[in-house]
Amino acid sequence: YSKQETRMRKDDSTKVWPLKYKQLLHIEDHDFAMRPGFGGSPVPVGIDVQVESIDSISEVNMDFTMTFYLRHYWKDERLSFPSKTNKSMTFDHRLIKRIWVPDIFFVHSKRSFIHDTTMENIMLRVHPDGNVLFSARITVSAMCFMDFSRFPLDAQNCSLELESYAYNEEDLMLYWKHGNKSLNTDEHISLSQFFIEEFSASSGFAFYSSTGWYNRLFINFVLRRHIFFFVLQTYFPAMLMVMLSWVSFWIDRRAVPARVSLGKSFHIFWTKAPASNVCPYEEKFPVYVLISRLSLGFQRGRHCCLLDFTFGLSLSQMAGITTVLTMSTILSGVSASMPQASYIKAVDVYLWVSSLFVFLSVIEYAAVNYLTTVEERKRFKKTGKISGMYNIDAARAMAFDGCYHDSKTDMDQTSFSLHSEEDSMQGRFTGSPSIDSPWIKRRQPLGGHVGRIIVENNHVIDSYSRILFPIVYITFNLIYWGIYV
Repeated sequence: YSKQETRMRKDDSTKVWPLKYKQLLHIEDHDFAMRPGFGGSPVPVGIDVQVESIDSISEVNMDFTMTFYLRHYWKDERLSFPSKTNKSMTFDHRLIKRIWVPDIFFVHSKRSFIHDTTMENIMLRVHPDGNVLFSARITVSAMCFMDFSRFPLDAQNCSLELESYAYNEEDLMLYWKHGNKSLNTDEHISLSQFFIEEFSASSGFAFYSSTGWYNRLFINFVLRRHIFFFVLQTYFPAMLMVMLSWVSFWIDRRAVPARVSLGKSFHIFWTKAPASNVCPYEEKFPVYVLISRLSLGFQRGRHCCLLDFTFGLSLSQMAGITTVLTMSTILSGVSASMPQASYIKAVDVYLWVSSLFVFLSVIEYAAVNYLTTVEERKRFKKTGKISGMYNIDAARAMAFDGCYHDSKTDMDQTSFSLHSEEDSMQGRFTGSPSIDSPWIKRRQPLGGHVGRIIVENNHVIDSYSRILFPIVYITFNLIYWGIYV
């Protein structure tokens, strides 16, 4: 090298060997346990943030997890060094513990850490005039105070708060370095259940009675929930269950198993007991006879013979208690994924009202069945016999297979006489009555009798329910979606 180049290298201290950084920054000559300008005006510390991702949002824990780059800007003249080219020096995490850095912490944080793969993600850049840039890549899990009163049609306002732990406003002034532009986000940030409406930066003060006022910075963001998932998983199934419960309004009121089903049902047929007043089936099947008596809740004199029992589940049989159990399952599933809030949520309003409609459809049939029984008893007391509309043969045939049977062509009116025990039981346990059965000769399909059956066997409560239930439920939906959307 020439003498001139050698002299320039000595004057430009940025070209010294890395082992001399302690002498270059005068680290051994100063006490860096003290803040810059101690005893004077507060040291200004600028902040800017680059949000990399929002990793998760938890409604149950009421928190969020965010990864971002946090950058601090301040001036410490104790770190100034001479340089003709005005170039800065860059260091890694090993210098951080030897100099003063701002003690920023995250208010309401649960967990936080600085990434350390492959080395700690920390960068320190020192300029010749003493200006310092300190950058770190951090992941923080912090509280978000959520309001679920409109869930799942809600929007949540969350914020991450930054503050100095040791230095109040008399020692450290915390501010956004570039104003509203100090907060930057990745354009590809996305969440499965939310979309981000807004990111904003703000500042304020926090007061502690024992230590005074502190500067505080806020990273604010608004999350609006995607509703389509909940429409498919919660609202639409609830609507279907309510509409399915209305099917019972169109089923013949005499077909008890078809309107109110427990999934497994045994059909009880009653006939007049023989002269001995002893039910011939009670000796062989005492349990079923006892259950049948308890299930009907009354005895018509000595009508006590159990003729058949079957197991099955048809489409029409799902209209009763099955819908109630399904609504209970939906309610339990929603509650399991939510915090135990002490107030009513929007989804609770919808599901409980839907459950009420399903429950009322079961109560409606109970009222129809009771009034039908009362009417039947009154007719029996007046005429001494049951009218053709409530013919026992037709009723028991309806209960057996859910199909209408014309009493003139399908039923043998002599069916009240009990035939041999062996023939009866043999035909029952094969799963259907035999062709030569004395009480059903031929089952007539509904075909052209549908209109006449609905008109003749209709009850006024069913007629009103077919209209009122859908109208009231549609009105409820219009009000609900008008308020919450």
